[in-house]
This record gives sequence, structure tokens and C-alpha cells, in this order.
Amino acid sequence: MNTSTPHQRPTVSAHPIEHSPLDRLIMGVDTALRTIWGEHTASRPCPRPAPGAEQAMLSEAEKREAAALMRVNHVGEVCAQALYASQSLGTRDPALRAQFEAAAREETDHLAWTEQRLRELGGRTSLLNPLWYAGSFAIGLIAARSGDPVSLGFVVETERQVEHHLNSHLDRLPAGDEASRAIVRQMRDDEIAHADAAQAAGAVDLPAPVRGLMRLTAKVMTLTAHRF
Repeated sequence: MNTSTPHQRPTVSAHPIEHSPLDRLIMGVDTALRTIWGEHTASRPCPRPAPGAEQAMLSEAEKREAAALMRVNHVGEVCAQALYASQSLGTRDPALRAQFEAAAREETDHLAWTEQRLRELGGRTSLLNPLWYAGSFAIGLIAARSGDPVSLGFVVETERQVEHHLNSHLDRLPAGDEASRAIVRQMRDDEIAHADAAQAAGAVDLPAPVRGLMRLTAKVMTLTAHRF
């Protein structure tokens, strides 16, 4: 059971601030630099196990496996920052841009939490984070240029796949690692909410071949990030 403090969803202003294309480009570059090389601070407390939950001492092998899984999760959050940044840059709808930016702020919490847990486990982030960010940014921009309904559909499919991936990690984490599980559970709940919000905003279903290609790309990423 997750004991993180319940929080309200970010409020999207009725009159979001409108930035020029150059401003958004500069902000996008800044986001990339901070995502890949910066230190991240969460706006919410890091989720922790429920009082009384059994938190066993982990062996060195269990720590390595937990760290590898949390590194994969951290890569997922790097990709999420890139996707939301590119989709925010690509939409002309100020309200939708604000929705993407609000979701990205929650993904920043995930970045901070996974980084903190990696340090606790003696692990490290992926050496390929610049590559993950660049690739995800390009994919997100293509989705955005395909129109807002397609861009939102891409969000829905991405978050549904991430939900499935996080559920698998809840099964794969070492039995005694309740600290990592608490983080993964909250991340999963946030991703579900992001998908639901995109669906409500007018997402269309992506074609089956596109969904399959997304799953294949995600599999390559997770297998690579588990080691590197």
C-alpha cells in the first residue's frame, strides 16, 4: 500500500501564458539539458512503504537487479520529458500545451524519485540518456505534427504501455524491496491519470502497426537500459 500524500491534479489555467516559437525552442533546449544532466527536485514527497510493511535487507545481487530495473524506469522518465516537450512545442492549442506541461511536471517528480532510489541502491542512470532523449523528442514531434488528436492518441498508447511495464516491474523487483515498489506504484497511478486525461481531451486510437512498432521500440529501450 502506497503512503504518499494524495495530491490534486495540476490545474490548467484558463488563460495559459503564450510564448513565441523562439521562446518555446529555448525552453525546449533548457528542458533537454536539465533532464539529461541536471539534478531534479520533486514537488511531492518520495513515496515510501506503508508503516509495518516488510522491508528486508537486500543482498548485493538483489540491489543490482533492483537498480537495473529502476534505471530502466528512469530512462522511461527521460523519454517522457522529451515526448511532452516535443508535443508541447508541436501543438498550436494553448490549453493542450498547458496540459502537456502539467503532465511533464509530474514526470519530473518521477525523475527525482528514481534518481534518489538509484543512489540508495548504489546504482547509476543510463549512459545513453542523451540518445534516449533525442530519439523520443523526434518521435514526439512527429506525433505532434500529425495533429492534436493523433498526438493525444500517442500519449494514451505510450502511457498504457508504461502502465503495463511498471506492473511487470512490481513483479520483478526483489521480494523485500518495498521502497522501490512504493515509487513504482505511484508512478503507475500518475501514468494512468495522464492517459485518461489525454483520452478525455480527444485522443484517437492509433493503427495497430503503429502500436506494435511502439512496443518493439520500448522493448529495445528497456533491454538496453537494463545494462547500460
